[in-house]
Amino acid sequence: MASLPSYDVIIAGSGSIGTPTAFFMAQSGLKVLVIDPLPSNGQASNKHAIGGIRATHSDPSKIMLCTESLRVFSTWQETHGDDLEWRQGGYSFVAYEPGVEKTLKDLLALQRSLGLNIHWLEREELLDLVPDINPLGLRGGTYSPEDGSASPLKASYAFYVRAKQLGAEFHFNEKIVDVETQAGCVNRVITNRGNYPCKYFVNAAGSWAAEVSELLAVSIPVRPDAHEAGITEAVQPMFAPMIVDIRERPGSANFYFYQHPAGKIIFCVTPSPQIWGFHDQDTSAFLPLACQRLVEIMPKLGNLRVRRTWRGTYPMTPDGNPLLGPVDEVGGYLLAAGMCGQGFMLGPGVGIILTHLVTGNLTEQERVCLQSLHYKRDFSGLEKLK
Repeated sequence: MASLPSYDVIIAGSGSIGTPTAFFMAQSGLKVLVIDPLPSNGQASNKHAIGGIRATHSDPSKIMLCTESLRVFSTWQETHGDDLEWRQGGYSFVAYEPGVEKTLKDLLALQRSLGLNIHWLEREELLDLVPDINPLGLRGGTYSPEDGSASPLKASYAFYVRAKQLGAEFHFNEKIVDVETQAGCVNRVITNRGNYPCKYFVNAAGSWAAEVSELLAVSIPVRPDAHEAGITEAVQPMFAPMIVDIRERPGSANFYFYQHPAGKIIFCVTPSPQIWGFHDQDTSAFLPLACQRLVEIMPKLGNLRVRRTWRGTYPMTPDGNPLLGPVDEVGGYLLAAGMCGQGFMLGPGVGIILTHLVTGNLTEQERVCLQSLHYKRDFSGLEKLK
């Protein structure tokens, strides 16, 4: 097998994380190769995403990363000319129970200290923002107006095209079968079609990240968890923010939905208990469960027709937070894994911090972020706003 050109960075996966990472690394002058076993970019979990982008989290590192992502998404069209369908509709986490209200209010001081524009809306204020939300039992909710949404397909394609223009290479229909090391450091990546010397190897393989990591004899706690989503027919504009209900219900841990700029309602359920495995066929159980939750929060939507449902996987970690940064055992091996269904909103922020890591330009805040998301951390602190 002939040896092929050497690269600064090889990235496993051309999805929500790997593609923007390739863009930012190529922009910094690095020679980048992205390898993906599927026919084109964004063909795994990326195309199953519903498009929400928020910095409203409970973990400081995710807040920092997604704040960067929001900056990129909100200025992309002005900077690069590509329409990503960015819409700054905001996010609203609603409270119908005292416990949920306390959770949301307890997080506000931390979120504001990290620069988030977020505040609590009392019941009447929230009804002014979302007039059709169910008023029965409503206690209020948080509102972060700078959050929003974009098209995962358009964004992925834009990152891909711009990365290629900057010199990044993409190999599709190619599977990584081994990663060789020399003196304890990444040396080359071997695929079913060639072998490629490199200095850094980034594992951005999504739900398949644990399998890729085993090639380097490094075990990481990432497991695929199946989720379903749906989309309705289009109606006149009714509300702007993504509505998130973190109450637990039989069969679901939370529920969230928003109105796309084209008028369609897009919705998703977090199943409870979790459904482990690589399941990508939608089920008959999803729609009755999801529609019940949708109509409970916004009864006016009860007569809408659902046009389509689909299913994909979330690469989950024990605490709901990513695994990001260097691996102790292997020099040059970088994790960008376990995004827990939030890869689309984390992607640009992850790409920027990994680029700074490789080029030696990390800020102190970024160093703290990488320490916090180290793959050998204590996983006892759970993300409260999954």
